Amino acid sequence: MKLAVVAPPAPPAPTTRRRPHPLDLVAVVLAVVGAACALSGLLPRAETTATLHRILPLLLFLGTVIVLAELTAVAGVFDVLASRLAIASRGKWALLFLLCGGLATLTTLLLNLDTTAVLLTPVLLALARNLRIPAAPLAVTTVWLANTASLLLPVSNLTNLLAADRVGLAPLAYAARMALPQLAAVAVTMALLWFGWWRRERPAGGRFVPPTRHVPADPVLHRTALAGCLIFVAGILAGVEIEIASTVGLALVLVGFLVRSPATLRPGLVPVRLLFFVTGLFLVVQTLGRHGLDDLVGTLVGADGGALGALRAGGTGALLANAVNNLPAYLAGESVLPTGDHTRLLALLIGTNVGPLAAPWASLATLLWFERCRAAGVAVPLTRFVLTSTLLAGTGTLGAVGALLLVS
Repeated sequence: MKLAVVAPPAPPAPTTRRRPHPLDLVAVVLAVVGAACALSGLLPRAETTATLHRILPLLLFLGTVIVLAELTAVAGVFDVLASRLAIASRGKWALLFLLCGGLATLTTLLLNLDTTAVLLTPVLLALARNLRIPAAPLAVTTVWLANTASLLLPVSNLTNLLAADRVGLAPLAYAARMALPQLAAVAVTMALLWFGWWRRERPAGGRFVPPTRHVPADPVLHRTALAGCLIFVAGILAGVEIEIASTVGLALVLVGFLVRSPATLRPGLVPVRLLFFVTGLFLVVQTLGRHGLDDLVGTLVGADGGALGALRAGGTGALLANAVNNLPAYLAGESVLPTGDHTRLLALLIGTNVGPLAAPWASLATLLWFERCRAAGVAVPLTRFVLTSTLLAGTGTLGAVGALLLVS
């Protein structure tokens, strides 16, 4: 009788501990410090309550619109758009530049700058790989336009929501006031993108081989996600509260995924890190404002009116955004401007939207973009990026504030 030889059990596979993302640590630290400011009395209870009441609709909007955008990407909407843009360019480098810039502008305007940074960046990087063209021009296109194209609608940027509430403008009235500044900012951005990045990286003869048309894996989910985005945009244009519009659009998409792909729905879709980041940031900035930051910002902004006052407000916004971050820069500037000084308030907004490009930490969208590029293995030349971004921050802010003065 033969005895079976039983192999010893394999040793358990070593478990790897997931290292927290740097932005996770920043969000947690901000949330803890913000809570400490509120609980310790450094930020009085009344101001804490007012701050939280003000940002709750923003948090609901931010959470729902990011999940909406994530599911829209899973459904293939962005991939379809990118491939159709490449096909529409007919292999022409200059036309591809215009179409990619237009798509980045559109997603920023309608779905907000973080959507462009988080979701459109990997789409355009994948497009660059498929077309075998340099990735840096497409990458820089997303981060630049994520910031500079975020002026037109309240939903395009969290700072816009705060400014629109402060000046008491409905979405369409706000868009009418910011249309010319937005056009100026995008025009400056596109010019610098072409001469600083696209023209010098164009392939021989300025042509490339266009890809085949991308077909979504699930056409029903694709159409459902597209319908959810259109409902969201229509709600905004109709004057519906932004958090309600985004929630309704997301609800439709969630139903589609529950029926067609329930496994896609997971808790990780909720941008918990971003929500902690924003909440903590608001509380910390409010506290710093009470303890000296408002005085410093007031000195920088000054009391000048007219064109000089607007340019000074815009420059201060851009400077503070690159020194710290655009959200606290806007909040600090807003706190020292008179309630009825709409022109300087909107000039400050321009500086904090168009200006946060010279430093990686200047906006959350820029931070997220850096992480997406690193995850995709794309190295953007840092020196050229910083130099050209600084130039854009200055010229874009100046051009947009000048346009604001023309319509004020």
